Amino acid sequence: MASLLRRHWAAVAVTLIATAMVLVIRLEGRIWFCKCGELLFVVADAWSPHTSQHLFDPYSLSHVQHGLIFYGALRWLWPRATWQTRLVIATALEAGWEILENSPPVINRYREATAALGYEGDSVVNALGDLLSCVLGFALASKLGLRGSVAVLLAIEVGMLVRIRDSLLLNILMLFYPLDAVRHWQMAT
Repeated sequence: MASLLRRHWAAVAVTLIATAMVLVIRLEGRIWFCKCGELLFVVADAWSPHTSQHLFDPYSLSHVQHGLIFYGALRWLWPRATWQTRLVIATALEAGWEILENSPPVINRYREATAALGYEGDSVVNALGDLLSCVLGFALASKLGLRGSVAVLLAIEVGMLVRIRDSLLLNILMLFYPLDAVRHWQMAT
């Protein structure tokens, strides 16, 4: 049993982090999944009331970007750490973001400063999908290397801007320095 735990410690750690995130988000009042009573695998419409309520949505791609960025940053900051150690750290960072993102002050900030006027926060299932998307991005970055990761990061950024008029960088900009011109452009769908 001990040797099995030593061999799979990262999987155990990631599972414990995900479980803790679910508990905290649920205690914050997040619903398990969409109030509609259906559990969908993917919601493609970013402006739908189902966004952030099912497993994956267009914003899942920004969480893939988180994984790409975390992999590169942790590899640069801690080059001697194992892949598993960096994965656990990236998972903890993403889980921390999901908890913060679903707190009342951040939900209110999204409503005030971005085009997400009716945003109510993520469902628990969507937060798990976001965490999984980050892990996927992290694993993808480990296979693609720096150039491939940057190419995927930029492709996602441009694709999201074209498809849904939002992206990771635009989201960060609007949270910290909201611009009316950007908000009007985003809402002119």
